[in-house]
Amino acid sequence: MDYTFQFGEVFRHWPLLAQGALYTIVFSLVGMSCGLLVGILGAVARSSRYRTLRAIAGTYVELVRNTPLLVQLFLFFFALPSLGIRLTAEQAAMLALVFNNGAYSTEIVRAGIESIQRSQHEAAASLGLSPFQTFRYVTILQALERVYPALTSQFILLMMASSIVSGIGAEELTAFGNRIQSENFRSFEVYIVCAVIYLGLTFLMKLGFIGLAQILFPRRRALARA
Repeated sequence: MDYTFQFGEVFRHWPLLAQGALYTIVFSLVGMSCGLLVGILGAVARSSRYRTLRAIAGTYVELVRNTPLLVQLFLFFFALPSLGIRLTAEQAAMLALVFNNGAYSTEIVRAGIESIQRSQHEAAASLGLSPFQTFRYVTILQALERVYPALTSQFILLMMASSIVSGIGAEELTAFGNRIQSENFRSFEVYIVCAVIYLGLTFLMKLGFIGLAQILFPRRRALARA
């Protein structure tokens, strides 16, 4: 093999790579945080006693989980203008990531909610707590604690899947990598560097989730020390 690696041709574009990594983090954080809120609402609807709410939430979950993220992205960016709704590439990318992650988070959070013993709800009712107060103070934190590992795995998958948004021209790490490659034609070096950056972001995100768990779930930390 007579190939000479020239990573210098890639690293001289480090401002673009740094900007792309930053945009990837922003897309991921928006998709995670807003997707989790959608997931909590969806989980409540899926666990509701009202058949209509269960049907709407169930249809949403099945629609998302059985269609590719790329198709969902194209629907937001290319199809919505037909209805008079025009979004920038970045707006469409964020909405698609939230829409997609919300469905998966719905099922994860629902599993956590259903794992809470009914006796805890009965105890809360006997203390005079309203259904909303019971959900806020008794159910949701315990549910999130129990499914936290699954949520973090889903969030990390979302971060890696965010590279798909380059397909509509949204600027993130892969898009900037494509731009650099089109200038210097060092495809091998460019995508190796991008892969290493994604790997680093994954490890940083895992560390961040570990630290966040120490803040959100002090009871688990206390049990770990016992």
